[in-house]
This record gives sequence, C-alpha cells and structure tokens, in this order.
Amino acid sequence: MRELICPLVMQRKGKMSMLRHLSVTITVTVTFCLVCSSLTLAASKKPQQPNKFPPNPLEITAPDSLLPRSPKDKQPLTPQESQSLEAALEKLNQQAAATLQAGDKITAFDIWNRELRLRRFLGPLAEVQALSRVGEIAWRENERQQVRYITQRLQAIQKQAQSQNTTDLQLLQAIGQAYRQVRSPKEALQVYEQILAAVRQRGDTVAEVDTLKTVGELYLGWFDYASAAATYEKLLTFASSRGESANKVAYLQQLAYIYKQEKQPEKSIKIRNQLVEVYQNENNLIQLPALKQDIGSDYEFLARENPSLLQEAFKNYKEAYTIAWQLQQYVPASEALQKLIALYRSQGQVEEALQASQILIQAQERAVNFYGLMNAYDQIGQIHLQRKDYPQALTAFQKGLEIAQQLDYDEAYFTQQIQKISGQNSR
Repeated sequence: MRELICPLVMQRKGKMSMLRHLSVTITVTVTFCLVCSSLTLAASKKPQQPNKFPPNPLEITAPDSLLPRSPKDKQPLTPQESQSLEAALEKLNQQAAATLQAGDKITAFDIWNRELRLRRFLGPLAEVQALSRVGEIAWRENERQQVRYITQRLQAIQKQAQSQNTTDLQLLQAIGQAYRQVRSPKEALQVYEQILAAVRQRGDTVAEVDTLKTVGELYLGWFDYASAAATYEKLLTFASSRGESANKVAYLQQLAYIYKQEKQPEKSIKIRNQLVEVYQNENNLIQLPALKQDIGSDYEFLARENPSLLQEAFKNYKEAYTIAWQLQQYVPASEALQKLIALYRSQGQVEEALQASQILIQAQERAVNFYGLMNAYDQIGQIHLQRKDYPQALTAFQKGLEIAQQLDYDEAYFTQQIQKISGQNSR
C-alpha cells in the first residue's frame, strides 16, 4: 500500500512544483513587459520643459483704451493724438510712482509696463527714454525680472535701429544711456562704439571726446583696466594737443589710478612724473608730496628685480618729506619718513634710519600726533636694540612709555621692553 501511495504523492508534488514554476515565469514575463512598455512610453513622450521666464509684458500688443485706434493700424498718430497720449502716459507714470511709494511694487510695475507698451506709439526715442527711466527704478528696487524685460526690449530697438540705412545718433545715445541705467555695460559699450565710429566719420571731435569719457567710465566700472587705460590715453592725447590743462590733469590722475590697480609700476611712474611736471608748472606744490611718495613706492617695487633703482626710491621719499615739511604738511611728511626709514632698515643702513627717525619725531610733534610719536620712539628703541645700544634703547622706550601712559594705551608693551633691557644691563 505504501509503495502505491508514494508514487502518487511524488507525482502530485511534481505537478505542484511545475505549477509554481510556471506561475513565477508568467509573473516575471508580465512584469518585464510592463516595465518595457513604461520605458517605451517614457521615451516616446518627452517631458515638457517648464517656461523658465514668463513672456515679456512689454511685447504684448493687445488693444488699449488709451490708444486712439487699433494697434494693427500702422498709421502714425497725429500731433494732437500724440499729445493726448503723452499726457495720459505721464499720468500712468505718476500713478505707478505713487503706488510704489505706497509699498505695492507688483502693481506699480504693472502700471509702468502698460505705460512702456504704449510709449512705442510715440516713437523709438520716447520709448527708450521711458525704458531708461523705469529701468533705473527697477534696478534700484532689485527687480531683476523687470530689468530683464527692459533690456530685451532695448535690444530689439537697437537691432531695428541698426537695420536702418542712416545712423540716428540721438537714439543711439539714448539706448546707450538706458543700458547704463540697467547696468548692462557690455551692451552699452557696443552702442558707444557705434557712436564713436559715427562721430569720427563726421569729424565731430567734441562728440568723440565726450563719448570716450563715457566709454572710459564704463570700462572702469567694469574693472576692465586695460581697455580703460587705452581710452584715457586717447583722451590724454586730445587734451595735450589742445593745451587743456585741467582735462590733462584729470586724465593723468585716472591713468595713475589705473596703472596702480594694474600693478604696472613703470607706466605708473611715467604718468606720475608727468603730473609732477604739470603741478610744478602751475606752482601747485601741495600735490607733490603724495605723488613723490607713490613714485618712491613704485621704484621700491621695481628694485626687487633691479636693485640699482633703489636710489630713485630713496630720492623720491626724501623729496616727498622735504616738500611736505616746507609746506608745513607734517602728516604727509611723517608718512614719507616712515617709508624712508623702513627702506633704510631693509638695506641695513642703521645710522641713516636713526637720523630719519629723529626727523620723524619732530614731524609727529608738529603734527600733534601722539600715537605716531609713541610709535616713533618705539621704532628708535628697536633700532638701538638692533645695534645692542641698550642705554639709548632704554631712553627711547621710556619716552614711549610716558606717551603711552598719557594715552592709556599699550603701556604693558613699553614696560615689558624696559624690563627686558634692565635684565640685559643687570647681567
């Protein structure tokens, strides 16, 4: 009986195992098909990209109740219609300004956008001038999206202007100014380059100079010092050829600043020496100490590679403090002396450093600069320590301590220096 049952049981178990295997196979197959189907659908159906920026409200061409006729009518407005529209748009401008003042920024720019849309019916120049005005407000209010709308509209107007056979200088200048208002220097420079080409072709030197000034300011604002330098060099040439002393000084000052930022000491020295010559011819000596000090710093920098230039650095520092002393400008004299002393010490010229330090003491006294006087005594004390001249160092630090006590500042430092010297003397 057992022998009969076992085969039956085994047969039943075999069938059940086959059924389970078949079930798993079917499930896997169906799942695989579903996944494939999903992937196919996903591949065939591209996801829609979200609209990164909403449409420019300045490009809306819907009818407006303030327009005397449909926007599709290409006929220009009559003078009376233009006058009426301009008055209505000015009211919109005032309304927007009042709304912004009340704190409703969104509504304010909605009103301004309506004004700007309608300004185009008064001609491109009127539209650009309005875009410039609202663009400045948008930038000030940190409304970047609005600034983007205005910039896009300006680019469209610029493109249309470039397609014309004649150059409208007034419109180009307005576009350039508008780009400046929305802080788009790259676009502004492109426009001003067109203006430069146009005024040069006409031989209008006055307009060329004015445009170059604007271009120079733009390059400086964009920290493009190389291009700014090239622009101011051109302006300097104009001013020199015409004998315009005031303009020449202004351009030289700008170039001196630019070459300092660019770390071009050779060019900086050349420009500053030209300034020195101009000031000397005008007997304007008050400007010389600072200039001489800057020239000395440039030579000191160059002397790292060419030590022979150190003498020029010494020479200019000495001239800086001498002229300042003669003019009784004791603060600039002190600054030049400090640079001179530091240079002497760096070259191991201790005696010269001490002599200059004694002059520095007098300068600080006359400038009534007690902090500077205290530091000068500290400097003298350090130089004497370097020479191991402890009595002289002690005297300097004691004088420094007296001033420190009056100022209630840094007393512990001078006391410590005195104690160290006393310890040296007791050995």
